Amino acid sequence: MDVALAPLFLQSLWVGLSIAAPVGPIGLLVIQRTLQRGVVVGLVTGLGAATADAAYGALGAFGVASVVQGLEAVRVPLATAGGAFLLWLAWRIWRSAPPARAAEVASPQGRVLLGSFAGTFVLTLSNPATVLSFVAVFGSMAGRGVPASPEVMAAGVLAGSALWWLLLSAGVGLLRSRFDARAQRLVNRVSALLLAGFAMWQWASLLASGPA
Repeated sequence: MDVALAPLFLQSLWVGLSIAAPVGPIGLLVIQRTLQRGVVVGLVTGLGAATADAAYGALGAFGVASVVQGLEAVRVPLATAGGAFLLWLAWRIWRSAPPARAAEVASPQGRVLLGSFAGTFVLTLSNPATVLSFVAVFGSMAGRGVPASPEVMAAGVLAGSALWWLLLSAGVGLLRSRFDARAQRLVNRVSALLLAGFAMWQWASLLASGPA
């Protein structure tokens, strides 16, 4: 990468980090899956969201107005489907039992990793407001005379978002041994209720905002 573009990469990294960091459904999933299945599954869960952030960041960086407008036009069905997916995840987590000791030390299977990645990738894509955030931030950067390089900006977003999920899953993983079966069951129940709450809030916001 050109040294002259390093400041742009770092700024984009900070954007990706700041958009990923606020507590939300993805953060809850990363915490719950790290406690339930280990750091690798938690990290892969976060990387699914990071990849979706990078995709939306690329749209914002390239300024693909027609795609952004198209996503806004289908905001209601996307958000509706995202809320339904959150409810399904909440139901699965509520019913899941704490892993047996043998399962705790077993390496995660490929299908588990793929499912964890794909689920958060789709869930993050179901929120078109994310791309509007990147459009606003990158537009502001351009207004301050920041040199434009969409590829570098998208790479920075991916690195920043992935860094946050690495820190979160690693931090939770350090505390994992302190959670016995009872504590993990409590985490599962609280996570399920919060995820269901996010789904209800998302649908309520749709009703309050009216038709797209």
